[in-house]
Amino acid sequence: MPQEVLTLLPEPPRALEQCRLTPELESELVRDADPEVRRAMAANPTLCAQSVAVLAQDPCDDIRAVVALRPDLTEEQRAAVRHDFDPGSRSYPVPWVERLHGDTDAMRRLAASPHPLIRRSVARARHLPPDVVERLARDEDRVVRLFLAESCDDAPAAMLLDVWRWWDGSFSHPGRPRNHPNFPRTGLLRYADDPDGRMRRLALDDPRSTPADVARLARDPEAEVRHRAAEDPRLAPADAVRLLNDPAHYVRAAAVRNPRLPARVLSALLHDRDTAHEAITNPSIPVPVLQRLLAASTAALRSRTSHPAVGR
Repeated sequence: MPQEVLTLLPEPPRALEQCRLTPELESELVRDADPEVRRAMAANPTLCAQSVAVLAQDPCDDIRAVVALRPDLTEEQRAAVRHDFDPGSRSYPVPWVERLHGDTDAMRRLAASPHPLIRRSVARARHLPPDVVERLARDEDRVVRLFLAESCDDAPAAMLLDVWRWWDGSFSHPGRPRNHPNFPRTGLLRYADDPDGRMRRLALDDPRSTPADVARLARDPEAEVRHRAAEDPRLAPADAVRLLNDPAHYVRAAAVRNPRLPARVLSALLHDRDTAHEAITNPSIPVPVLQRLLAASTAALRSRTSHPAVGR
């Protein structure tokens, strides 16, 4: 594309990001006084090596940051691009790295990249070679390990347990790492006395745990541990009733839903406007009772809609 065509375009930035330009025009634009022009050029996949080298030395850090993620750089060249990176910033997979997820050689090369966003994007692959998994599981950037725990079915058990200490799942990957297929399922009872409440939570997932362990953790000083006990179907009825008065709302809600809650207590909760919406989800309620409640609710709703003044 020559200068005269670029000038006539209604949206020049798009052309700067996507189109192959004449060598003369490209050389001029990567040195343009307008940083927006140079920023658009930095994303253009058709640039020659000389133009990329010019932008890699750009005075604007965000332009150099775009250059650092170009797919046509070697990892040595990428390491040489000086730019700031905030490890705490929210990151998304780099599209061109995602497209290479099925290429094991590319994954091996990119897993050793000096750029955290490249390694984070590799960790998002569903499956990875064992040596790549081992490398990423030891990555100094804990977000790499987090993404490996969330996305990769090959993530190792020891790393998943470590990630569990500080991560409890996200909206996009709820339940991970605890529901990962490689998460440890045995040997967790040893954490029943761990000083970290998050680890004590795991004790009841151990198949060797007993109702006595549930009763003990139902009195734990940390709410998240009591919540785990309140969800357990082995919870004693007396403990379920006691947890209805727990200081933490979500513990009380779990106790309301526990199937070991005595029927007379559950019945009272169903008749209480403040607790009925939680109590109705208790799995111990017999189906005929649910049907009667539904019929009564339907009748009340019809009555309200047919007599709106009464409803107000």
